Amino acid sequence: MNLKDQIPSLLEELADLPLSEALARMASRFPGSIAFSTALGQEDQVITHAIFFNKLPIRIFSLDTGRLFQETYTLWSETEQKYNSKIEPFFPQASDVEAYISRDGINGFYDSVESRKACCHVRKVLPLTRALQGVAVWVTGLRSGQSANRSSFNLLEWDEAFQVIKFNPIINWSYDEMIAYLQEHDVPYNKLHNQGFISIGCAPCTRAIQPGEEPRAGRWWWEQTQKECGLHANYFNQKN
Repeated sequence: MNLKDQIPSLLEELADLPLSEALARMASRFPGSIAFSTALGQEDQVITHAIFFNKLPIRIFSLDTGRLFQETYTLWSETEQKYNSKIEPFFPQASDVEAYISRDGINGFYDSVESRKACCHVRKVLPLTRALQGVAVWVTGLRSGQSANRSSFNLLEWDEAFQVIKFNPIINWSYDEMIAYLQEHDVPYNKLHNQGFISIGCAPCTRAIQPGEEPRAGRWWWEQTQKECGLHANYFNQKN
């Protein structure tokens, strides 16, 4: 049975399982071929804690775009120290970044949606493609409450672009549930969250949100398009 066809039976197995048990179940079903991508946001820190604290055999990696906040790097270091475990880094290829900057400029992502998505493609999508080589299950920290686009996401999905099962173990968690988990387990988090930054990405492309704005309003705030970078939606459709 191919990966995609396994999703219905896997959904039955995972029904009503707590977070750590659901992660452990998927790790046992796909030994050596399950990985979690963390951007070190609050949602991701919940899952990182569940994996590292319970010593689950799930790789954790992060995409270092080269333009992250210093607070994000500080959290990366604090997390590794707290759990005595490593987060695997994936960087964009230098030649890809050089070609992009030569063509679009050092801050060309401000000039057009196409240029911004090209930057995300070089700094995020291509490194993620390398990170997911040999992976059958890609674990994410997506929550349906993060944006309108993500409200339709499910616990398990087939990701056609990367040819993997995407596992979103906290997709149905509320914001308050997430915060309660972080507090209960004393999980480190990015201090920018205390300054109104809800969704945190690259420093030039992220601002604090204003009262009443949706959580991802601070990402690429100068655009009026869907607030995605290409990792969790079809990149080529977004470019058009």
